[in-house]
Amino acid sequence: MLYWLTALSDGGDFYNLFRYITFRAGGAFMTALLFGFIFGPPLINVLRRKQGKGQPIRDDGPEGHFSKVGTPTMGGLLIVGALTTSTLLWARLDNPFVWMVLFVTLSFAAIGFADDYAKVSKQNTAGVSGKIRILLGIIIAGVAGYWAAQYHPEDLTNQLALPIFKDTLINLGVMFIPFAIIVIVGAANAVNLTDGLDGLAIMPVMIAAATFGIIAYAVGRTDFTEYLDVHYVPQTGEILVFSAGLIGGGLGFLWYNAPPAAVFMGDTGSLALGGALGAIAVATKHEIVLAIVGGLFVVEALSVIIQVLYFKRTGKRVFLMAPIHHHYEKKGWAEPQIVIRFWIISLILAMIGLATLKVR
Repeated sequence: MLYWLTALSDGGDFYNLFRYITFRAGGAFMTALLFGFIFGPPLINVLRRKQGKGQPIRDDGPEGHFSKVGTPTMGGLLIVGALTTSTLLWARLDNPFVWMVLFVTLSFAAIGFADDYAKVSKQNTAGVSGKIRILLGIIIAGVAGYWAAQYHPEDLTNQLALPIFKDTLINLGVMFIPFAIIVIVGAANAVNLTDGLDGLAIMPVMIAAATFGIIAYAVGRTDFTEYLDVHYVPQTGEILVFSAGLIGGGLGFLWYNAPPAAVFMGDTGSLALGGALGAIAVATKHEIVLAIVGGLFVVEALSVIIQVLYFKRTGKRVFLMAPIHHHYEKKGWAEPQIVIRFWIISLILAMIGLATLKVR
């Protein structure tokens, strides 16, 4: 919205700064961060008062988690509120990709909110039916995939771009929409599975958001795409503003989610943030890179799939408990140890993902 102040510019004054995506990204970051610091305490107080016993804790979970009884959930409202406010203030509102990513984020946040509400109101871990959640996610992701395809350049429409073999494009045709659904729904649920320890999910999400903010800015500029030899996707640079808002909102949330957490993000946050990352990957034509940058989320999801399939076939478990962060808890690792080591892994994967921009 503030971009419209450029109409007051004569080309060399303060208002001209609002033309620059990097300036507005900085503004979005600070706005979201301040939003978190200002509204965090009152939101947590309201959630604590309304929820009473807080988020239900799994009976079969690690013993250390029983000390978290009474901690409120739905803290994702703080992140989503911060990034939405900052995006609407600082991004260009005539940009279709900004609205597509916001649509996915808010829609998945609504699904997560309904699930969290069902859990705290009934005081059990069941929540909304998994089939309903998946069905709604598929519909939302399908709309987003079609939306993105309408604004991709003609030579990239319905194409899958590869990160290293940059001259190779795989024409998915009508399968592009199902592929986009897998990316977005998969990312949303993978982040959801990762959110099991204080601070575990939010930092890798911020690292991935920073990485994809850089990618979005790069592929949205012809000079950068020529230098990096990647495909040019017009208008995606504006996603950097959204990513900056996500990082600011995430840091504001982490202030209260740092161990011992005063609030959990819940499905409200994890589904929204995972969906947002998937939507950005689809918009920028870097879906494969998301699997690298979000490798931690992929491993968390695979650990659950492997555990379930192996148990059904043999009656035995591969991991002491899934997702895999619980496996390390069962092995005796301290919670902060697991969290920080997983953060380090996420940072390494992000660097590898960024390196693919120049590798050929």
